[in-house]
Amino acid sequence: MNNGLRSTVLALALAAVAAPALQGCFPVVATGVGTGALMAADRRSSGAYVEDEGIEWKAAAQIKEKLGDAVHINVTSYNRNVLLTGEAPDAGIQAQLPGIVGAVPNIRGITNDVQVAGHSSLTSRSNDALITSKIKARMIDDDRVQAHLIKVVTEASTVYLMGLVTQTEANDATQVARTTSGVKKVVRVFEYIDAAEARRLDANIGTKER
Repeated sequence: MNNGLRSTVLALALAAVAAPALQGCFPVVATGVGTGALMAADRRSSGAYVEDEGIEWKAAAQIKEKLGDAVHINVTSYNRNVLLTGEAPDAGIQAQLPGIVGAVPNIRGITNDVQVAGHSSLTSRSNDALITSKIKARMIDDDRVQAHLIKVVTEASTVYLMGLVTQTEANDATQVARTTSGVKKVVRVFEYIDAAEARRLDANIGTKER
């Protein structure tokens, strides 16, 4: 990873520590640390990258409209595959979430890992953000892992890993996450590709429009 990209990824990882205090302000945070650079270094096409951001906002709006403050849900989309984490007050509401989110166009799949529980505390969310930043920092320092290819989401000390990766890349990223202090569990939500496809996608990195 070049020094500019390393600095950008590290800045985004550290920004995650402040995320609980900046809810609703993520676009400002992301732009400040170089969204364009991260997009250009991603295996997703620029169109897919932007579409994932749109899916996240539209899905969050759908949940807010249907359920209001009854739930605390985080929506993460990677290559149009959506991960739902957070808390719902009962199993009935938990079960409604894929249907609500599924109304958003162009979603390929939904992983619903929302837990039946009360809303998490600010302390818990801050701890999750810290775990995410520690994992990203360790990935940046680990020569086996291309940190910019791995999306890390942490909820209640459970870490979810997303990305377009080979089996070897998935195993290496999982090992880094699993051995990071504070992590209780690692869940892989990867989309797997073979080595030839990885090389093809990597050849386009840096040539995409920002």
